[in-house]
Amino acid sequence: MTAWRLTARRAGSLKGTVRAPGDKSISHRALILGALAQGVTEVEGLLEGDDVRRTAAAMQSFGAGVQRLGEGHWRVEGRGGFAEPGDVVDCGNAGTGVRLIMGAAAGFDIASTFTGDGSLRSRPMNRVLKPLGEMGASWICRSGGRLPLTLKGGNLKPIAYRLPEPSAQVKSAVLLAGLNGQGCEVIEPEATRDHTERMLRGFGAEIEVREEGSGRRIVLAGGQALKGIRVHVPGDPSSAAFPIVAALITAGSAVTVEGMLLNPARIGLLDTLGEMGADLSVTNVRDEGGETVGDVTARHSELEGVEVPPERAPSMIDEYPILAVAAAFATGRTVMRGIGEMRVKESDRIALMAAGLASCGVEVEEEPEGLIVTGGGGKVRGGGRVTTHGDHRIAMSHLVLGMATEEPVTVDEPGMIATSFPGFVALMRGLGAEIAEDGLQPA
Repeated sequence: MTAWRLTARRAGSLKGTVRAPGDKSISHRALILGALAQGVTEVEGLLEGDDVRRTAAAMQSFGAGVQRLGEGHWRVEGRGGFAEPGDVVDCGNAGTGVRLIMGAAAGFDIASTFTGDGSLRSRPMNRVLKPLGEMGASWICRSGGRLPLTLKGGNLKPIAYRLPEPSAQVKSAVLLAGLNGQGCEVIEPEATRDHTERMLRGFGAEIEVREEGSGRRIVLAGGQALKGIRVHVPGDPSSAAFPIVAALITAGSAVTVEGMLLNPARIGLLDTLGEMGADLSVTNVRDEGGETVGDVTARHSELEGVEVPPERAPSMIDEYPILAVAAAFATGRTVMRGIGEMRVKESDRIALMAAGLASCGVEVEEEPEGLIVTGGGGKVRGGGRVTTHGDHRIAMSHLVLGMATEEPVTVDEPGMIATSFPGFVALMRGLGAEIAEDGLQPA
């Protein structure tokens, strides 16, 4: 049986220590680079959500041996490259997965067909297809660069590609294509998350990263062979954001999230919450697998509205929905601009957050590339029945909202939470949250 609605209601303070699930971005990359490498890659702490499992299945389709050894512990036997799949590669809801896999596949003289669920098939792939086309890849797809899509790669030429907007997915697709081609340069006007660069080095590739103002120039030589390694996946800051914000807005709460990734390109939310007056502390900072991690403790706080610098968006683009929830409990206006990319995620997240918050009595202004939330000074009515369009972050954000509102908050299609945070409900209940299932139907 599976719930087609979940309802969260205020149930007292949240207390405890939890570990965030493995970082989704690093999990995808570990599987893909492991499949491209020669030899065995062992991954510990892998996120086992639907999105990452789709990437694991895709790597099998491209010829790698993929085996689950235990919870979060996976073995990938790479063959030094991709073979042509015997069937369509179904990436489910995994936008990061399909874009990175298309980049990697473009480097080989094979044809591969990609599809996904209804949400993924509605999302444009043009931002990735443009540089891959300039390198020499070809494809046929639905209008607007939408899946299903058949990609033909091989014999790629080197390019120097300047990102028209910050996107770690596009950057990574170009780098993965250039790896088995004749190399590439990627110029970032604004620096984005650098997991691909870090992991390429870990797998033995030579890659040059030069700081240029607020951005970077990344140079990768082609034809490099990767070697299998051991990868430890740290806790996902995008997932950790939910119990952290829940503690900040729920009276009497104190929650610690252990082993959270503290990569500078991923902690924009912590910076923003700190500016809002959040009581946050970071302890036990350490290095795990080339990434900095630490334990983050959040305590209930009286928050103040802020204007988030637009240039911070790349470091927290997935966290704006839950930031909007924190903003609803702050005093004054929180202005979030430069976030147009949110409109082409799993859903139009700007529109859905605006609608969901408004249904709960929050004052919201929607802009083409922005969202302005005027908080209630710690008091929010709630009572909304939120349409999520199957977007896991919209669902989780509004469930966190309902943990501190005067009236319960209900979300539809909660099954999609499993794409990125399969243990979300159990984790939050373990901290003391009350989340009830409603409308059970056969799985």
